[in-house]
Amino acid sequence: MRDQFGIKPKVNTYSYRTPYPPAYDLIPLPNRYKVPDFTKFSGQDDTSTMEHVNRFIIQYGEATNRDELRVRLFSSSLSRLAFTWFISLPPNLVITWANLEKQFHKYFFSGVHEKKITDLVRLKQRNDESVESFVQRLREVKNKCYSLVLDDRQLADLAFQGLLPHIRDKYASQEFESLSHLV
Repeated sequence: MRDQFGIKPKVNTYSYRTPYPPAYDLIPLPNRYKVPDFTKFSGQDDTSTMEHVNRFIIQYGEATNRDELRVRLFSSSLSRLAFTWFISLPPNLVITWANLEKQFHKYFFSGVHEKKITDLVRLKQRNDESVESFVQRLREVKNKCYSLVLDDRQLADLAFQGLLPHIRDKYASQEFESLSHLV
C-alpha cells in the first residue's frame, strides 16, 4: 500500500490490559493455596449475580480476604458472555472489590429472578402437598428474595398463613419460632 498509495498501513496490535492495576498481578496467593474449580457464571442462565458473588467468595476462601486478590481472581469465575464483559472493561477501571461487584451487578443483574415479599405472601400449600414440601418450596422462594430480611419467626408466620385451612385451624393456638418448628 505504501508504494501504490503513498500511505503506511496501520498495524493492528491488540494488547490485553487488565481492568485492574497491574500491581494486583504481583500479589502472591496465600501459601499452598490451590485455585478451586467450580461452576462459572456465564450471564446466560438463571444464576443470579447475588448467588454467584457469594459462591465466589465462599469457594475462594482465604484468597478473597484481600480486596486485590478478589478483583484479580474474579475473572476465573466467569465464562462466555461474562468473561467477555470482564476483559472488555477499560484498563484500571476497577480499583476495589466493591467497585467490581457494583459493575458486575449493574451489567448482569436483571432482577427478573428476584422474588419479593408479595411472592412469599401469595405462596399457598397445594391440596396434594405435604407441609414439608410446602415449607421447602417457601424456602426456595425466600432464597431468591435477595433484599428481604426476615427473622425465623416472621418466616414461620408467613408459612403458617400459607398452610391449608384445616391444618392452620388445627394448630392455630401454637406459635412457631422457625420453619423447622412448623414442620
